[in-house]
Amino acid sequence: MRSKKFLHAEQVSLAWDTPGLMAGVDEAGRGPLAGPVVAAAVILDERNPIEGLADSKVLTARRREQLYDEIRAKALCCSIAQASVEEIDQINILQATMLAMRRAVEGLRLKPVLVLVDGNRLPVLSMRAEAIVKGDSKVAAISAASILAKVTRDRWCAELDAQYPQYGFAGHKGYGTAEHLAALQAHGACPEHRKSFSPVTQVLAGAQGRAA
Repeated sequence: MRSKKFLHAEQVSLAWDTPGLMAGVDEAGRGPLAGPVVAAAVILDERNPIEGLADSKVLTARRREQLYDEIRAKALCCSIAQASVEEIDQINILQATMLAMRRAVEGLRLKPVLVLVDGNRLPVLSMRAEAIVKGDSKVAAISAASILAKVTRDRWCAELDAQYPQYGFAGHKGYGTAEHLAALQAHGACPEHRKSFSPVTQVLAGAQGRAA
């Protein structure tokens, strides 16, 4: 028979597991040379499950688009936010990512008691939060957030491609591929390029040098 002392300790520990809503948070666009960093926060409905949720990077673009619509339709609530190119250049990409995540959580219609964030760093939040490395492959709500963020940013890149077709944004999504770097050298930077990122900084410095 267990002692009363043990039972009391067990009850105290359970008090930390506060019942309530849990939100998953992830971002897309930390690495690219252009465009905003996008974050999403999702509170799933356990009574309305979504099949096939996974890390957005392992899904095809078509499957991501399908799941995007299903998440928007079935989740209890979700929020998508971003930090702009200007903010990235002013406060650096890490702080801008944290800012976008915080905006996503604050944009939720329902307030979660727990926020699970993909990665190893946490934004400043008013509720309990936990960082989970590879959370986008471990926690369904984080997987859903990763899909919303990725699809939103990919759609933004497609729009940018129509505006600046010479850079090939629809293909490389802003990442520093050989094609993108060659386009930067040939055409210079567009207004949506992150001036604080090294390849863009070098191109801008070279253009200033030629103009001098």
